[in-house]
Amino acid sequence: MTISPDVAAESTRTPRTQRLRHYAMTPPTYFTVEYAINPWMDTSTPVDARLALAQWENLRDTYVRLGHTVDLVAPVAGLPDMVYAANAGLIINGTAVVAQFKHAERYGESVAYAAWMAERGHDPVATRHVNEGQGDLLVVGSMILAGTGFRTHPHAHAEIADLTGMPVISLELVDPRFYHLDTALSVLDDSTIAYYPPAFTDHARAQLRRLFPDAIEVASTDAYVLGLNAVSDGKHVVHPAQATGFAEQLYHAGFHPIGVDLSELLKGGGSVKCCTLEVFS
Repeated sequence: MTISPDVAAESTRTPRTQRLRHYAMTPPTYFTVEYAINPWMDTSTPVDARLALAQWENLRDTYVRLGHTVDLVAPVAGLPDMVYAANAGLIINGTAVVAQFKHAERYGESVAYAAWMAERGHDPVATRHVNEGQGDLLVVGSMILAGTGFRTHPHAHAEIADLTGMPVISLELVDPRFYHLDTALSVLDDSTIAYYPPAFTDHARAQLRRLFPDAIEVASTDAYVLGLNAVSDGKHVVHPAQATGFAEQLYHAGFHPIGVDLSELLKGGGSVKCCTLEVFS
């Protein structure tokens, strides 16, 4: 990547600070595409299980090299999407909210992740309405951005606000390719986001521009490879390797982009963030 001296100097004037994180991940031991519940899934496309595991292990090892804590959740046979740990729920402010999935194929994941939460000493609670965890519930500083339109029910947003004691900002998605908020928006630090405007309603875009006037707006080329399904520690941003334009935008903004290949797991409609549940202290 070629960066002009002026841009590089500008980046150094806005240094980013790493904060060590705590993640939970589930190995793709049973990952396959045996049903289709989002536009990315095609049951006629074979999955290379060995490659999927190797790519996932590289993602886990990347977090460890950066100094982060990674807990492993045991996979369960018959739950091929359990690798997408971000959907498991939301753990913050002493509250562990377990996911309530929309599709029956994923119901068993709620049971498995609730058991894991309980083993860690949490008292998992469920919402009455559909919520798909950090797929649609993204913490930005002292607020939660909450997606709706395809998976999480808007009524669950008020439940999440009551359970966590945090303000929740509802954002409606309109493009089925971006069925979860974490496919169209990435949290970079406590005050910075990146997002793909066409994935949202006019109202949602207006809210985002009001709350984050300096947000990074990505192009379709990067959004269509789920480039925004990324994980940031405030300085390093681990993102799908194919999102090269987004990587350059991150560099210009003072972040350190780290591309990883999760092409096999993309066959199920998920990438870096989908595989990563952040545990907030």
